[in-house]
Amino acid sequence: MHNKTKLIILAAIALLLTTLFLFWNLGEHWDYVLPRRTMKILAIILTGSAIAFSTVIFQTVTNNRILTPSIIGLDSLYLLIQTGLIFVFGSTHLTIVNQYFNFFLSVGLMIVFALLLYRFLFKREGQNIYFLLLVGLILGTFFSSLSEFMQVLIDPNEFQVVQDQMFASFNNVNTDLFYIALAGMVVTALYFLKFARYLDVLSLGKDQAINLGVDYDYVVKQIFIIVAILISIATVLVGPITFLGLLVANVAYEFLKTYRHRELIIGAMLISVIALVGGQFIVERAFTFSTTISVIINFVGGVYFIYLLLKESRA
Repeated sequence: MHNKTKLIILAAIALLLTTLFLFWNLGEHWDYVLPRRTMKILAIILTGSAIAFSTVIFQTVTNNRILTPSIIGLDSLYLLIQTGLIFVFGSTHLTIVNQYFNFFLSVGLMIVFALLLYRFLFKREGQNIYFLLLVGLILGTFFSSLSEFMQVLIDPNEFQVVQDQMFASFNNVNTDLFYIALAGMVVTALYFLKFARYLDVLSLGKDQAINLGVDYDYVVKQIFIIVAILISIATVLVGPITFLGLLVANVAYEFLKTYRHRELIIGAMLISVIALVGGQFIVERAFTFSTTISVIINFVGGVYFIYLLLKESRA
């Protein structure tokens, strides 16, 4: 089957699930329900597309399919920021109550952390990719431990506020923040177009890319900046979904079986939308909100991550 046909099938499934989600059991008060479901769907599409897109290009420049931007500690840093703000200032402080201030503060700190980490680790020669994974996991564990320590000490009522930030949720998406996030992602995607033509060459490896005339260090640095911005915005908008990118990117590789990033990126984005819309539909209709979509995605993605590690060790 041709890849264009496969992409059309994925698009049709995504459209079908989106339509089903919007109009299932709409009821008499459709004028109230439909706009809220529409905003939820838009947030799902935006977040899923950003995570899938950033994961594919991140794995390309690192030349490793078991790495994702989330694994290096960005999700844990987000929880540390939210927990730290409540621990120091309380849940009624401006940094928590004002969603705009919290949004820009969290995105800014996550981007600065990612850039410092990339710059520190990738300025040396050698097996930096594996060192990046190791340092990212260590920092992620460190951030999680700090967060849990502060969560134990804070007031139980304020812990409820922290708990709301620990899992991704599409139920109460702030409309204004959504449009700010959309604008940021669109600008970042437009900037990415300048480097899109290098991806197929970068997938060959550093030495081959340099031999073919690519300014490797500059291009990789810019792509890392793009990845950091996209992941930070997506995480702050709806919350952390650690293994979504790993899951959808590798499914796209197996399903499309191509090196062309134009097809891989589109395929991964469509698979991400299918997974999130389908998962959210199951959470709302089958589990009646007794769990969250991030729990399901992280469980499936975690199992798949272990499978990939075992597969790589046998290769």
